[in-house]
Amino acid sequence: MQTTVTFKKIDPSDSLKAYIQKKLNRFDKMLDTPAEANVVLSVEKIRHIAEITLVCDKLKIHVKEESESLYSSVDTLIDKLKIQIKKNKEKTKKHMSGKKKSIKNNVSYVENSPYSNSNLENSGNTDNIIIKKIDTKPMDIDDAAIILDSGKNNFFVFNNARTERLNVIYKRKNGRMGVIQPI
Repeated sequence: MQTTVTFKKIDPSDSLKAYIQKKLNRFDKMLDTPAEANVVLSVEKIRHIAEITLVCDKLKIHVKEESESLYSSVDTLIDKLKIQIKKNKEKTKKHMSGKKKSIKNNVSYVENSPYSNSNLENSGNTDNIIIKKIDTKPMDIDDAAIILDSGKNNFFVFNNARTERLNVIYKRKNGRMGVIQPI
């Protein structure tokens, strides 16, 4: 790791530079690509301030710490930096995981339907479709109406306990409710 140490309002110290270099070299194993670290050490009255800016490929982290000793500021700074690097790696790993599925894999279409997969692909409208999976529990129409009133949605899909079929209850413009039942 390429490290630059800058001293402000303090005499440069080789032992402090070596200490910082030793601490930062541990991060070479954690980072995938070579990194550049800019460390700024300064003293203002009784406050000892340590700042680091770490730049690595798409990663840029800036951490600042102050205490009564430069060595303790550097130690705390290194701990914070380690947490930030781990957090970023977890985020990247989660983002790049292969557990995501595309819309094409989630929806099963009827082949002869005008909304079949091939027709949607040709029209270019697949970006506008949001698919939600719901757990339809058997319930009465009255229970579904209560749930619809308590929610923000204009409709509610439920499994009718009496007919054992999928139903949709919806709010009408006049304030009343309607139910859609299959034949």
